Amino acid sequence: MKLIDAKNLDYKTLNEELRQADGDCTIEGCCGQRFIAAGMSDKTLVINGIPGNALGAYLNNANITVNANAQDAVGDTMNEGKIIIHGNIGDAAGYAMRGGKIYVRGNAGYRAGIHMKAYKEKIPVMIIGGCAGSFLGEYQAGGIIIVLGLNCVENHIVGNFPCTGMHGGKMYLRGNCKNIKFPAQVTARPATSEDLDEICNYLSEYCSDFAYDIDDILSDSFTVITPDSRNPYKQMYVAN
Repeated sequence: MKLIDAKNLDYKTLNEELRQADGDCTIEGCCGQRFIAAGMSDKTLVINGIPGNALGAYLNNANITVNANAQDAVGDTMNEGKIIIHGNIGDAAGYAMRGGKIYVRGNAGYRAGIHMKAYKEKIPVMIIGGCAGSFLGEYQAGGIIIVLGLNCVENHIVGNFPCTGMHGGKMYLRGNCKNIKFPAQVTARPATSEDLDEICNYLSEYCSDFAYDIDDILSDSFTVITPDSRNPYKQMYVAN
């Protein structure tokens, strides 16, 4: 595995070194460089430090592990692959992602999963171990978002306005979520055993990545949210 010292590299130089590397890489001393691994395919990348915006944008079947926090737009429009964040992430993670996985140990900022969509047989999955900010799953059109709420203040697993404009996919929130206000065009209900079967493999993988016990994760109930309408904007127009 090639070692790249990013301490004195700007984002263009760092990304050029990464593109030219033959095989897997470890980046040391990362501090805010943008667009790392954008469009990367068939590599494994380990980042020690904090990458800047758009980490793994357009990712195409590569694997990235960040042993710290990450900034905004992680996995923007990613197509395939996996991003593991051992800290927190900023806003708009998984924007328009249509495949692959983003697993976060900590919290997420605003608008995680905005415009997430499935594509043919691809089902994007985002698991947030802590809490998520406002507008989680805004305009979600496909895929699966899971928020576990580990180490969060009770009843604050998500911020304001979750699922706004949601018209596809599913969202799973750990807990009964009775105090969360959802928009009218979605249904929030207790997850059944069949619902949990759908995400069990993802949860097992997440627990393996972060050394959690899946029995502890499943010891609490889950709430599943699905859209009632594929036309969530209908009420915004005079002629329908």
